Amino acid sequence: MEREAGRAVFAALLDKAKAKRVFGTKMRSFVKQANGAGIKDIVTQQFEAARQIIAAGLVPIVEPEVDIHCPDKAKAEELLKAAIFEELHELREGQLVMLKLTLPDKDNLYAEFVSHPKVVRVVALSGGYTRDEANERLGRNHGVVASFSRALVEGLSSQQSDAAFNAMLDASIRSIFEASNT
Repeated sequence: MEREAGRAVFAALLDKAKAKRVFGTKMRSFVKQANGAGIKDIVTQQFEAARQIIAAGLVPIVEPEVDIHCPDKAKAEELLKAAIFEELHELREGQLVMLKLTLPDKDNLYAEFVSHPKVVRVVALSGGYTRDEANERLGRNHGVVASFSRALVEGLSSQQSDAAFNAMLDASIRSIFEASNT
């Protein structure tokens, strides 16, 4: 009963978003361990919501963020990749998602998602890496583009003059754009 009420509230929010011409919406989970059952559960949960978002005429952004401090980050990423592939396989033709993923330890780990017919775009979150490290990792993951927030605002401060703030922001945007052009 409670779950159905939650679905109705979610459906109403999606209708409201569509009426305001919103493109899509995201769900975010946080992976702290390489636990296969836990990772599969969050991916299943995110794709359940994704199907509702698709049904409402929006594009879902699936965001299972792997903590950059996860003790076995590379294994967690492999488990995540497998779980996402299972869910992509279950989507019907014409059902599309975006994937927002932590920059992986293994270069081009998500390359198969970049060319997958049910994936609109693979975007990378900086996940707490410095801008320099995030850009370096991004540049090694071809076809993935940045969706950085923490790395974007690194070094910005309300104490800066407008000119200094704008110059730093411009340099940040330029460096992230260049790293995305792979």
